[in-house]
Amino acid sequence: MNPRFVVIIAVLLLVFGLINYYVGWHGALWLESALHIHPGPIYWICFWIIAFSYLLGRLGSRFLPRSAANFLKLIGAYWLAIMFFAFVMLPFADLAAGIMALLRVPSSTYIPVLGMVVAFLIALLMLRGSWNARNPVIRRYEATIAKSAGERKKLRIAVASDLHLGSIVGNKQLQLLVDRINALEPDLILLPGDVIDDDIEPFISRRMGSVMQQLRSRLGIYAVLGNHEYIGGHIRQFTEQMNEIGIDVLLDRSVLLEDSFYVIGRKDKAVERFGSQGRLELEPLLADVDKSRPLILMDHQPYGLDKAESAGIDVMLSGHTHRGQMAPNHFITRRLFELDWGFLKKGALHAVVSSGYGTWGPPVRIGSRSEIVELTLHFEG
Repeated sequence: MNPRFVVIIAVLLLVFGLINYYVGWHGALWLESALHIHPGPIYWICFWIIAFSYLLGRLGSRFLPRSAANFLKLIGAYWLAIMFFAFVMLPFADLAAGIMALLRVPSSTYIPVLGMVVAFLIALLMLRGSWNARNPVIRRYEATIAKSAGERKKLRIAVASDLHLGSIVGNKQLQLLVDRINALEPDLILLPGDVIDDDIEPFISRRMGSVMQQLRSRLGIYAVLGNHEYIGGHIRQFTEQMNEIGIDVLLDRSVLLEDSFYVIGRKDKAVERFGSQGRLELEPLLADVDKSRPLILMDHQPYGLDKAESAGIDVMLSGHTHRGQMAPNHFITRRLFELDWGFLKKGALHAVVSSGYGTWGPPVRIGSRSEIVELTLHFEG
């Protein structure tokens, strides 16, 4: 194993452990001050099991019953959101506690109150965040392409990125996606990566393909890989599953539809780390493409908008960012990407980055929504 990778994992686990200890210490302090319960070993054993249950659920799938591993993963996923919100709020609670201590307010008065306030706010965020994740919205964008698409003057595309299908985003949420997309009656359906959440086993065992097979469009369904398909590592098995239900996975490949416009799919940038073969640069990928026709590109991670624009791409569809999924993470994604969410016209390029349909980790969204994109293109060439 790569020593650098081992060091990175060790540092991440250390940071994760310290954050959890910070949260757990505050929980113990509140129990002692508010309920006069002294948290002993049982408290800390239970706490650390919960804190690491998401990781235990992922690793435990190899030696635990599938139901037990999924239960641990679900508990851990919700804990990740609680831990995150607590870590954001507790410094403000500590500041308030420091001010009250300076004012000589008894700790037996302010610690229970501050703890209840923080717990109440976290509960509100969890409820609202779960609703945001379970109730998708339709984002509508329109763009005019200064090219001819033959007889076609308008194209309606349904776009759903980052489904993250697995043990947390399951068939109920997938059926809702199918129903919402079919209600749009799109000409074309595009899935820009992260269709599954690492492990392909839940997709197969829960027969999610039979639900996805209900998707309907006039011109077909096309997908690309995201980083999570590469993390899971079952690329061939995934593409076979998709092909069986009529979804064409484009791996550095283009298709000409109606002899009018191209749909182009890139391998995800993650292939550089997880795959045995790299991905083509845009110019070689477009070598056999007629650039006088509209070019629609799917590239999971929204990097290189300038390169796409200079290469003659008309529409670039991406996901990956989740718009941070839980605020204030959107401030980070905004700094990492030229466009982390929404629509941007850059020269002749029309870029769309979706916040995604599913969720990674906690099925919770704050500051972002689960979404399906309806993109209407007008051709004027």
